[in-house]
Amino acid sequence: MDKQELIDCHERIKPFIHNTPVLISRLIDEMAGAHLFFKCENFQRMGAFKMRGAANAIMQLTDEQKRNGVVTHSSGNFAQALSLSAQSLGVKAYIVMPSSAPQVKKEAVKGYGGILIECESTLAAREHESERIVNKHGATFIHPSNNDHVILGQGTACKELLELHPDIDYVIAPVGGGGLVAGSALSVLYFGNHCKTIGGEPFEVDDAYRSLQSGKIETNTTTNTIADGLKTQLGDRNFPIIQKHVEEIIRVTEEEIVLSMRLIWERLKIVCEPSSAVALATVFKRREKLSNKKVGIIISGGNVDLGRLPF
Repeated sequence: MDKQELIDCHERIKPFIHNTPVLISRLIDEMAGAHLFFKCENFQRMGAFKMRGAANAIMQLTDEQKRNGVVTHSSGNFAQALSLSAQSLGVKAYIVMPSSAPQVKKEAVKGYGGILIECESTLAAREHESERIVNKHGATFIHPSNNDHVILGQGTACKELLELHPDIDYVIAPVGGGGLVAGSALSVLYFGNHCKTIGGEPFEVDDAYRSLQSGKIETNTTTNTIADGLKTQLGDRNFPIIQKHVEEIIRVTEEEIVLSMRLIWERLKIVCEPSSAVALATVFKRREKLSNKKVGIIISGGNVDLGRLPF
């Protein structure tokens, strides 16, 4: 994926996304000992960065593929992103979700025009149901994070950040399926000025950290984290990008995630989900390394169940 592909992708999706604001906080800067720039994808359409990749992936389909629709399996933000992107582009979207997914997320998918198909809450069940829809309707499967067009789309958030602040030293993104951190790393490579990419990950789901250590894609046996958007694992499309262009992945505790989430709510006055707070927790974890540096933080989304806040 080269620089021109990223530029073309950004131009392509601009009519369907928001160029989200970048916020700063003098108080958080003082606490972190660094100059932080928060790229607020919680203000993106459907409330998360995933709108970018979903829109790009659908726009790259042939006319025949668009007529047959798209399918994905997701219990979270990508389900909503693909639904809204498809609706905006006049394409059918079949969304496979585990029956255990929060009702509010199911309603959001339906509200965005997605055709909801429920299944058991196992990966095998999700994949089986997706395959059935592909075979029955001829729909094209779009993976939430392990897809080149999705990765490029997700990278446009970092591209916008660097266009506004080209002298940033580090960009930090949370790591779940790997699409955001891989896309961000490509933008840092092509548009940064001696800038580096760091990933943040909970200790409870540290598969990406272990994957960089072992050189192969690792999995998690448990997913006991509040950062529900980061429970998925890397794929063969984004892992090589992460290996080559992400400097390191830093792990944070559940307590550190909650404290950082609360700080963002209290000081930036914005709603962010726990997965987003992982990036700020990473800054505090590496305070010495990032001292007096200019650090871009991707606030990945703001789709949080207000009835289940951890504070």
